[in-house]
Amino acid sequence: MVSHLERIDRQQLDATKTSDRIKEWVTQFVALRLHQLVPETCEHPAGPEAGGPYLDGTTVPCTEEVAHRVARIPIPFVRQMVVKKVAESAHQDQISRVDIAYFEKAATF
Repeated sequence: MVSHLERIDRQQLDATKTSDRIKEWVTQFVALRLHQLVPETCEHPAGPEAGGPYLDGTTVPCTEEVAHRVARIPIPFVRQMVVKKVAESAHQDQISRVDIAYFEKAATF
């Protein structure tokens, strides 16, 4: 009977060791993957300078009123079409900041 109890105790210790080894391996693996995904020196492409709002998904600066007007367009694909058209027009016309008057003119199809 004692030998059976010793075996059970040994199996429980082995299970605990195995569980601890698995936890250690998972912790090391996750740490390695996080380091690979988010390295300490992360370089981002140069984005637009902080100087006010921009048309959604572009580098074209706009006024707060234009940003608010764009946000009120309820259908996402229509909003994207309008922003794309206004951004292309602003680049062609070399507009430095889209105001509401230019937005209304450029957003018409």
